Amino acid sequence: MKFRRYKPLASAIGLVLGLLCAVEAAKVNKHKPWIETTYHGIVTENDDKVLLDPPLIALDKDAPLRYAESFEVIFTKEGEICGFRIHGQNVPFEAVVLDKSTGEGVIRAKDKLDCELQKEHTFTIQAYDCGEGPDGANMKKSHKATVHIQVNDVNEYSPVFKEKSYKATVIEGKKYDNILKVEAVDADCSFQYSQICSYEIVTPDVPFSVDKDGNIKNTEKLNYSKERMYKLTVTAYDCGKNRASEDVLVKINIKPTCKPSWQGFNKRIEYEPGTGSLALFPSMHLETCEEPITSIQATIELETSHIGKGCDRDTYSEKSLHKLCGASGNTVELLPTPSNIANWTVGLPTDNGHDSDQVFEFNGTQAIKIPEGTVSTSLKEPFTVSVWMRHGPGAREKETILCNSDKTEMNRHHYSLYVHNCRLVLLLRQDPTDAESYKPAEFHWKLDQACDKEWHHYVLNIEFPSVTLFVDGVTFEPFLVTEDYPLHSSKLETQLTIGGCWQDGSEVHNETEAVSEPPTGGSAHMAQFFRGNLAGLMIRSGKLDNKKVIDCLYTCKEGLDVQLPEEVATTVKVQSNPNQSSITLEGDDIESFEKVMQHISYLNSRQFPTPGIRHLRISTTVKCFNEEACISVPDSEGYVMVLQPEEPKISLSGIDHFARGAADFESAEGVTFFPELRIVSTITREVEPEAETEGEDDPTVQETVVSEEIMHNLDTCEVTVVGDDLDGEHESLEVDLTQVQQRGLEMSSSNVGMIITGVNTMANYEQVLHLIRYRNWHTEALFDRKFKLVCSELNGRYISNEFKVEVNVIHTANPMEHANNAMVQPQFISPIHHASVDLSGHNLVNAHQASVVPSAATVVIVVCVSFLVFMIILGVFRIRAAHQSTMRDQENGKENEMDWDDSALTITVNPMETYEDQHSSEEEEEEEEEESEEGEEEDDITSAESESSEDEEGAEQEDQQGASRQQQLEWDDSTLTY
Repeated sequence: MKFRRYKPLASAIGLVLGLLCAVEAAKVNKHKPWIETTYHGIVTENDDKVLLDPPLIALDKDAPLRYAESFEVIFTKEGEICGFRIHGQNVPFEAVVLDKSTGEGVIRAKDKLDCELQKEHTFTIQAYDCGEGPDGANMKKSHKATVHIQVNDVNEYSPVFKEKSYKATVIEGKKYDNILKVEAVDADCSFQYSQICSYEIVTPDVPFSVDKDGNIKNTEKLNYSKERMYKLTVTAYDCGKNRASEDVLVKINIKPTCKPSWQGFNKRIEYEPGTGSLALFPSMHLETCEEPITSIQATIELETSHIGKGCDRDTYSEKSLHKLCGASGNTVELLPTPSNIANWTVGLPTDNGHDSDQVFEFNGTQAIKIPEGTVSTSLKEPFTVSVWMRHGPGAREKETILCNSDKTEMNRHHYSLYVHNCRLVLLLRQDPTDAESYKPAEFHWKLDQACDKEWHHYVLNIEFPSVTLFVDGVTFEPFLVTEDYPLHSSKLETQLTIGGCWQDGSEVHNETEAVSEPPTGGSAHMAQFFRGNLAGLMIRSGKLDNKKVIDCLYTCKEGLDVQLPEEVATTVKVQSNPNQSSITLEGDDIESFEKVMQHISYLNSRQFPTPGIRHLRISTTVKCFNEEACISVPDSEGYVMVLQPEEPKISLSGIDHFARGAADFESAEGVTFFPELRIVSTITREVEPEAETEGEDDPTVQETVVSEEIMHNLDTCEVTVVGDDLDGEHESLEVDLTQVQQRGLEMSSSNVGMIITGVNTMANYEQVLHLIRYRNWHTEALFDRKFKLVCSELNGRYISNEFKVEVNVIHTANPMEHANNAMVQPQFISPIHHASVDLSGHNLVNAHQASVVPSAATVVIVVCVSFLVFMIILGVFRIRAAHQSTMRDQENGKENEMDWDDSALTITVNPMETYEDQHSSEEEEEEEEEESEEGEEEDDITSAESESSEDEEGAEQEDQQGASRQQQLEWDDSTLTY
């Protein structure tokens, strides 16, 4: 602000001179003080000094005279200015006189001013002179002048952001002019200090910039895969260069380019066996990028072609599966699991990598011949052929699956099933008839399934002249049927083969081995070899498989399932394929569609499912209102991980060693050698121990392993002879077939053993095995027989331990004669009750001495001779039995029980005493024997028996040694009389 100089200085001097010239006798206060009408002032906040323009000076015409001679000016009291008065309410200023004679004064602030509270102040001011006389009476005041004071600002405040933090979301691959705006304010009152002059991003090396107005933008295109969110620190400066008191955090989320897709589901989904159904997409939703959609279709596929025969199915034998599915009748399995009973598939390579599915590989050079008598199918009656096949690609040559041709001399094919150029062909030649006319002979089906390298299930229901084909449960009609004449009459035998056709020739080959193509020049060979995989080849004669049985054979144990919510049951259409590996949904409401997707689940009903990965694929098609801008939803993929199930351990236990008399083996009942067999299946799992108190963490506590018994089915138990095969002329294994069939099982036997088949409970298998008997009607040269039992589940996936049983044959030296000797002259012996005989000490209870015998010598001789003969026989048996027991202990490492049964003697085995207990107590037994010998004189015996005891001492010692290796035996002689 500029200040005006005091211009009327000359007039003031003139006025003073005029006053000096005026002479008044008395001094009178005639005039009012004079001041300017308007003042402008400036004051800085936090200061009290006000700079005015013009300066505050009050003048009064009652000025004193100036004496010319001395040029001295004398001011009178009436011309002095005594004060200034400010008018207004709550005016924070005051006026002060600096010099009364000159009227000079100042305005100053009473307290420190705050520009932020009030920037300007306006008030009025008046000047007062000192009045008349000494007491200042008649004090005059000037007019009121207006004072305007401006408060100047001090930069005392820093910028402050309006928000604590800022957030924004941008889409990748796009440059924005303005992503968001940050804004700060300053509390200072002046324009200079209250304005924000600049913003700054403090975070280094970020692809963003900010302008002076706080607008943030990206300096380059953003990539979601590189960075999903940026965190920036931004500060602000006012025009006085004060920085913000606190910086602000800015979060910028990078959103991927909007791509229509299914979102909100896990790529990996774990399935715990035995937990029922599992929802696959519980939180799934479809991102449509705000595009209006009129309809949507989605297909969910479960990929299981790498498991077994296309998915998780029970791996029982095909014959058992047919029975489980209700296919009763004459069913013959042509590709059985190799065994001692059915061994014609032994030479074929198998694929054992698919959960014990019995899969056979044919590489174009191998085929097998089915033994004669295995199949007795007559083409005059209806029959069914079923097979699992994986084949591809097609070949120009015929590839035979099943062929029945002439065994010698000719090459006629009576019936066959083969693949040719992706066509499945059934050849069916009729037998000779009186009417020599054309009849249907070849049925052709053109099938993509025959060459796609995937597993498919084929069923042919043949009831001439009608043939129906089912592929994966779906019916296919032949596209071509050719006719031919019936075969000419002949007496030639036929040969049934698999994987190739038998051609003419008369050489004899082993019918139980896989036949490879012989060198050039052979007269008998295979032709039309198959290349691919076959499994479960069956022929069922006399009855056709119905649709229910076929679906049961084909349907998977695992698949997709969906339970529609009631509110969307009518808005979304659901379709699934027969094996539940694919579900298709159609609808027009996205919200309802998503609810159905969230209810799709995976289910595996197998007790022991195949562990591993099942791939999932979702294919989606949508339609929009604007066809040109309609979105494309890409396929979504994931997988179900089926965890390893807890596998069972099948244990066989029971009596594994016993002896029977020869008469028992020769009897019609024979000997049952699994009388106390027990089949138990257990699983072992780890259990974490519960802490006694919450929060207690004991590092010494470890997971415990517990064993839990479970119930499941068996499908095979095989009894095999250990050692030489059975001689059918004098020995056999037998079982009551009626009992076997009543329990839903089947039995087959050969010279190497017996096999029980059929899917059934462990309890039923136990009952049947208890009934198996061994007979031998020529036991003179037989001392023992050994057998081995093995049971399995799921076609050999789980196999039990090998339970071995040894049975000994007890040979006796005509026990009836011994009984007659003991009964000689019964009138001389009083009938008394006999106590049990201790075989270890051979102490016999004799008749009372009080009995009167007319001929003592005769009685003594008869008794001694009988007893001596008995002891010799018993000693020989014990020496032999002890030797056998020692050999068994070396082989098995355990003690076996012995049950000795004779027609004249009854021996009871004490099962509570083990070999180890008896072995450890041998010394005690010897001490007891010595004590008994010392006490013999006190026994109630005759003099004749006393004399014969020395002769029997050697035999008794051998008997004692044999008894020390065996369990204690009880001799029940209640059936003998002396």
